[in-house]
Amino acid sequence: MRSRVLSGMRPTGAMHLGHYHGALKNWVRLQDQHDCFYFVADWHALTTHYEDREVIEQSVYEMVIDWLAAGLDPEKCTIFIQSRLPEHAELFTLLAMGTPLGWLERVPTYKDQMDKLKDRDLATYGFLGYPLLQAADILIYKATYVPVGEDQASHVELTREVARRFNHLYGRMGDFEQKVAAALARLPKDDQRYYDKQRKAFGETGSAEAWSKGEGVVRRAAAAIDGWTSDETELLLGHLRGSGKTILVEPQALHTEVLRLPGLDGSKMSKSYGNAVLMRDAPAEVTRKIRGMTTDPARVRRTDPGDPEKCPVWDFHKVYSNDATRDWVVKGCKSAGIGCLDCKQPVIDAVLAEQKPWHERAAALTADPKKVHWIVEMGTERARTVAKSTMKDVRDAMGLAY
Repeated sequence: MRSRVLSGMRPTGAMHLGHYHGALKNWVRLQDQHDCFYFVADWHALTTHYEDREVIEQSVYEMVIDWLAAGLDPEKCTIFIQSRLPEHAELFTLLAMGTPLGWLERVPTYKDQMDKLKDRDLATYGFLGYPLLQAADILIYKATYVPVGEDQASHVELTREVARRFNHLYGRMGDFEQKVAAALARLPKDDQRYYDKQRKAFGETGSAEAWSKGEGVVRRAAAAIDGWTSDETELLLGHLRGSGKTILVEPQALHTEVLRLPGLDGSKMSKSYGNAVLMRDAPAEVTRKIRGMTTDPARVRRTDPGDPEKCPVWDFHKVYSNDATRDWVVKGCKSAGIGCLDCKQPVIDAVLAEQKPWHERAAALTADPKKVHWIVEMGTERARTVAKSTMKDVRDAMGLAY
């Protein structure tokens, strides 16, 4: 069985090259290796753009078209819309009952976003709680991996803590301790003592080595002891991690290669900053934008030498150019042997070549909007099947199955 990957994007505007190289490119690759669930995070968009419903409404299907144009295949991955699945909101609500407020207030991106988006009123419960909604998005699909950049790793760690706490609170049946004792009694005495030593070490320090050693004892027992059951394995692994039965799976952050492209002015690429090259910009628009890019400020005149490391165009060459072209750029820039427009032309050519299949796929999808809607419908129903199954487990564990 393939491991499951979960990721999403907020529909707050057109996709640009930064989105593609920062996330979509990896999504396309991961769909061939994992069971991938990719969702339109429209509820998340409301946490910061709750007054801009038109932007969100207009962006949802346009973003899906960008995804499909980039190479996502609905036969290989599940594409769906978050708000079409009320199970996400239900799990978010139930997790909120037992999640300490301090956990949300300490998320690094909370204060960071408050500072960056001072023009918006973010003193809302929705904004404070969005990391927990994000945790619900991940946990409801029992995802093994979440592809994130380093700046989002804290969200995955919060998700792990939330899952661990939930399993600790609700994964312990009334006779949990007795069943653990019975399973341990089936181990050889030395293994019992060794397991208990590793359990204490893991509980005190969170040591990955202690976890691995303790897990090894359980796995050996499963392979060697006649009549050993998967329930006994689950019990001892739950006891080892200090929780009970695993109802919600703790995901791992998947740190895939992220290629960051700056905006046309050298700062972060963003449509709201007016410095982005959109995935489906027309060729003439791409040419105009890149020809107008900010360059090394030391190159005031054509005859002035420059330094590629101080020029945003160089970051585009790192992504789009081969070694020979990059060598040509370095030598030509530092010696003033080439002008800035000469330097930009290979980037323009490479971006236009990359965009060509996107334009072709997008044109076919734009001409047949019902096909796009159908892809989302099918993906949403596939996602609903998994979400409903998880929520049954959650309700049973919390005593809400009456």
